[in-house]
Amino acid sequence: MSGRALSFGGVAEAYERYRPGYPVELFEMVMAYAGRPVRTALEIGAGTGKATRLFARRGIAVTATEPDGSMLAELHKHVPANVATVQTAFEDLRPGERHGLVYAAASLHWTNPEGRWPRIAALLEPGGVFASFGGPFRLTDPAVREAVHAARAPFLESDEIPSPDGTPPGHEMQWPGSELQRSEWFTDVQQAVIERQVTMTARDYVGQLSTISAYLVLPVSVREQVFSRIRQVLPETVEMTSDITVHLARRRPGD
Repeated sequence: MSGRALSFGGVAEAYERYRPGYPVELFEMVMAYAGRPVRTALEIGAGTGKATRLFARRGIAVTATEPDGSMLAELHKHVPANVATVQTAFEDLRPGERHGLVYAAASLHWTNPEGRWPRIAALLEPGGVFASFGGPFRLTDPAVREAVHAARAPFLESDEIPSPDGTPPGHEMQWPGSELQRSEWFTDVQQAVIERQVTMTARDYVGQLSTISAYLVLPVSVREQVFSRIRQVLPETVEMTSDITVHLARRRPGD
């Protein structure tokens, strides 16, 4: 895994504090798509368990996988007893029990593209559901957004992760739906957006930035300088657009 993928453990508590959770609407969307009871699920890159809680608290037995021990330690503070955990990277998972649902919450882009889809398919029951969801956390006000970009630019051009397969931002089907449509293992690929607006203090906004990999891989002295420059251009509170893009697909019948 890349250095960025493994950069979160040192800020596990901040990740839990500043990253938003997921709404019930997301659970309902996944279950409606499944169209049948889902009893077990496997999570790819569970982090501190933001998405784990959404599914586990509604009766699904979740196996949460996560390569970073510090993130798993934080997860254990917040999840119910029906959650099993495995400290491993997705690529090191061995096929075993098959699940009705495999999902990734803002983590799929950290997985190795080579063999990604047959590996996920091997973890799913025939007809089982794969779900991927997440999205950028963006300042809503264009003027504030531009001011932050200018403050950050001498050190970091962008703090977002581009589409892993090069899908243009305006394309009708975004990644990973674009890959799923090409995969022989999946069918009925769907994309939906759950709109979400968040108001937060400037301090919490910078706290949220402190959990983003683009900043975490900067030298500490540079990181603090960037955050100081950003704080100087922020109003007391900021409006955020944090829409969740959801991709759903069904494992084709067969082995």
